[in-house]
Amino acid sequence: GIIKRIPMHEMTAAEFRQVIDIDLNGPFIVSKAVIPSMIKKGRGKIINICSMMSELGRETVSAYAAAKGGLKMLTRNIASEYGEYNIQCNGIGPGYIATPQTAPLREKQADGSRHPFDAFIVAKTPAARWGTPEDLMGPAVFLASEASDFVNGHVLYVDGGILAYIGKQPQ
Repeated sequence: GIIKRIPMHEMTAAEFRQVIDIDLNGPFIVSKAVIPSMIKKGRGKIINICSMMSELGRETVSAYAAAKGGLKMLTRNIASEYGEYNIQCNGIGPGYIATPQTAPLREKQADGSRHPFDAFIVAKTPAARWGTPEDLMGPAVFLASEASDFVNGHVLYVDGGILAYIGKQPQ
């Protein structure tokens, strides 16, 4: 997927559509392509990479949040429409993951302090850290396995608890 961190009032319709095309239309096209063979087999697993931004709003990510919210609902609708064929469609909702894409947000400042966004995320995450790509492996294996055969239309948030946390009480 992609994200364009642009204030909504500055984003062009073409930039908005590009995010929707990649983050929402792409999974739709892939699912549409694989569902017929899954119906023939009498089983299948689709795992969409949603995001905790399918649940939250934040400045500069309107297109991304709209796409991921749409993907959450596409996931639920695929589960609803094709569950009778033993097809499970679920999502993984990563929180903030340490990847090359997020590296600029985690860079140390010239004075050695944390980047302000890095400090914000660590403070808002009960795990007090960014996730790693490895943190997503177990949930993906679970959703791809027979252990999840009765799990359908669910988004498994892998976010270190950020969606459950209101933050520390001021001292």
